[in-house]
Amino acid sequence: MAQPLVKKDDDRDDEAEYSPFAGIEKGAVLQEARVFNDPQLDARRCSQVITKLLYLLNQGDTFTKVEATEVFFAVTKLFQSRDLGLRRMVYLIIKELSPSADEVIIVTSSLMKDMISKTDMYRANSIRVLCRITDGTLLTQIERYLKQGIVDKNPVVASAALVSGIHLLQTSPEIVKRWSNEVQEAVQSRAALVQFHALALLHQIRQNDRLAVSKLVSSLTRGNVRSPLAQCLLIRYTSQVIRESGNITQSGDRPFYDYLESCLRHKSEMVIFEAARAITELNGVTSRELTPAITVLQLFLSSSKPVLRFAAVRTLNKVAMTHAMAVTNCNIDMESLISDQNRSIATLAITTLLKTGNESSVDRLMKQITNFMSDIADEFKIVVVEAIRSLCLKFPLKYRSLMNFLSNILREEGGFDYKKAIVDSIVILIRDIPEAKESGLLHLCEFIEDCEFTYLSTQILHFLGVEGPKTSDPSKYIRYIYNRVHLENATVRASAVSTMAKFGASVDALKPRIFVLLKRCLFDSDDEVRDRATLYLNTLGGDGRVVETDEDVKDFLFGSFDIPLANLETSLKNYEPSEEAFDIGSVPREVKSQPLAEKKASGKKPTGLGAPPRGPSSTTDSYERLLLSIPEFANFGKLFKSSEPVELTEAETEYAVNVVKHIFDRHVVFQYNCTNTIPEQLLEDVIVIVDASEAEEFSDVCSKPLRSLPYDSPGQTFVAFEKPEGLPVAGKFSNVLKFIVKEVDPATGEAEDDGVEDEYQLEDLEVVTADYILKVGVSNFRSAWESMGPENERVDEYGLGPRESLAEAVNTVINLLGMQPCEGTEVVPPNSRSYTCLLSGVFIGNVKVLVRLSFGLDGPKDVAMKLSVRSEDETVSDTIHEIVASG
Repeated sequence: MAQPLVKKDDDRDDEAEYSPFAGIEKGAVLQEARVFNDPQLDARRCSQVITKLLYLLNQGDTFTKVEATEVFFAVTKLFQSRDLGLRRMVYLIIKELSPSADEVIIVTSSLMKDMISKTDMYRANSIRVLCRITDGTLLTQIERYLKQGIVDKNPVVASAALVSGIHLLQTSPEIVKRWSNEVQEAVQSRAALVQFHALALLHQIRQNDRLAVSKLVSSLTRGNVRSPLAQCLLIRYTSQVIRESGNITQSGDRPFYDYLESCLRHKSEMVIFEAARAITELNGVTSRELTPAITVLQLFLSSSKPVLRFAAVRTLNKVAMTHAMAVTNCNIDMESLISDQNRSIATLAITTLLKTGNESSVDRLMKQITNFMSDIADEFKIVVVEAIRSLCLKFPLKYRSLMNFLSNILREEGGFDYKKAIVDSIVILIRDIPEAKESGLLHLCEFIEDCEFTYLSTQILHFLGVEGPKTSDPSKYIRYIYNRVHLENATVRASAVSTMAKFGASVDALKPRIFVLLKRCLFDSDDEVRDRATLYLNTLGGDGRVVETDEDVKDFLFGSFDIPLANLETSLKNYEPSEEAFDIGSVPREVKSQPLAEKKASGKKPTGLGAPPRGPSSTTDSYERLLLSIPEFANFGKLFKSSEPVELTEAETEYAVNVVKHIFDRHVVFQYNCTNTIPEQLLEDVIVIVDASEAEEFSDVCSKPLRSLPYDSPGQTFVAFEKPEGLPVAGKFSNVLKFIVKEVDPATGEAEDDGVEDEYQLEDLEVVTADYILKVGVSNFRSAWESMGPENERVDEYGLGPRESLAEAVNTVINLLGMQPCEGTEVVPPNSRSYTCLLSGVFIGNVKVLVRLSFGLDGPKDVAMKLSVRSEDETVSDTIHEIVASG
């Protein structure tokens, strides 16, 4: 009999993990909850039912108002049980149900009775529950008990009261701030957790008073903080005070820095690491001040605990970005971590070594990394590749070994992002190190022989067409390029045809051979490939003879295409076939929408194959240069956004004025573009008087008048306002144009000496929340949406009322939000009953935000809309909804 039982147990071990809550339903559990009403309570069974209720609540199930009320009143009857385990479950369920104000009174007396109980567990948990469910009026009644709890001898009760105070500080700060004396006493407690919670609460009470925080830190750094957790908090507060006061740069007595340094000798590893990390993150820290912190981190590198090794190597990795020489003493210890079982530690060790290594250690590092690369995931490999690229640019003489390493890993298995990172690195090395061009191009040619990614193949072929003809022997690349015509898909074949044409145009000696290859492409199965071959055969000319290519042909093949594709498409659609050929010179070259690609806050330009050609600067760049040239605005920082011009006058009036809103982090500058349309007048001392009485959060900073405004000669006058930093505040401004008018003699063009003051009323101007959103597109909306995650997602539905069409509703919302439509979703198909539009942008503060708009016709003309917003900050998601709700 025993053997089958053993067999059964073995089988059960092999099964998937079993959940005791599998298959439970809310209705059945609510039925079970009737056990709370039994005259003879079964404590064990009641605890099991409460556990199931808590499981349902934490899984996202919601109880209706009636269900929650019934459960709550049934649970209150369990206070008559003396079972400690059941009482703890009762506290938990009450806290999770969060009863309404009229229901709280039912349990208040029981909880207050527990607060003064002799059982410590009752007191601690009743304090937590009461503070969770109570409001301000009841809080004043129990304040006395909470103060007693803070200084209670039992650390569990004291911690419960302190943690409750931290939560209550968000809702009732005035009451909690009255507990300062008790909290100050709790900071001196011998219990580690009590001291930790007391210090956290005391700092939050004083956080808005910089002097009080400085005094608190100063007194505690001289005192005796026993708790390691509290000491870690104190280290963070100390480094905050140092940053705000600039204490680290002062000479002489530096108690705060000395305290951080003394913590490096603490017996707790947690405190030692926190102090070392704080020192390394101080602004303006010198190499001498870093030395003790680096020393203790070096000791952690050889620790038997993986968490300490990881913490140390990650901190050293950050330090290496700014103080590479200070980390070099740790290189030997980090080299031993390359073989660490934890791949995260090994990756950080390698990337740190690549930042701090010297030229003589490069070859040794490459040998160690080669064995390591096959064991890590693609995302870690990309980090290593980027570090190797930086190392090669640092030591260009070592390009051979580094280029060989990149070419070897390029032939190994890997995903698209990993391969693209390697290819981009090789391309950058080719561009920046001339000696690496020949070998780098050959490595790329070998890669496209078996490249599975169409995008990379086409980009490499394009790069070969630009750089290949400039090498000493261009003919050796032709074989690799022509192989693509036979072995690849139509997209790559078309790209190969264009690349061969570039070789024929640049290298006259190769032109006859290129002609033969292009003629073979005329019989390709794809029309794009045939059309390109035909175009290039006619463009190159010379019937395949060795003749010099015309400069116009080279400009056509190699020149930058400076015509916006959207403008070209519009012109082609408007072109009516006739005897007169389409003139590409007639296509307008101005960009109608604001340039987006250059607006990334980090200031990093795209590199590698994806790098755009250098072209004319954007409108925003010209605005920024203009504003920086004005001394009054030079210290306003980075320009975040410039709006489209807003007209403040009617057409055909004597003075034409429009305004551009320039948004900075803490300022808004209005640029008034003025034009005088009266030939007989000269305007002087032109300025716009702005009334900001309806924009209370804006304060006038300065203005720059326009000295002279002749006839038909545009000029600018500026007015700057300060606003709360980083906040999207809105307001309405009234504007009056003031100036001195001088009559001009039509015969001589001379103005009279005397003038008359005059003014001209302009339209009102509004700064709206959408002005703080920058149009920035994403290439793959679905990927960006999924990577953003649902943590900060906000979803709501709106009725937009009667509209002429869905297209009108879509355009209205796009203009209201001021965001960039993605993937062409701004164009609504005719007669659509439903439609989805995708928008992206960057909110002030460089917060990325994505919007999914789902429209539908509700009735003949009424439009309903579902708005889903994801962003990096939940307040931004809420702000987008507020814009739509108020618009």
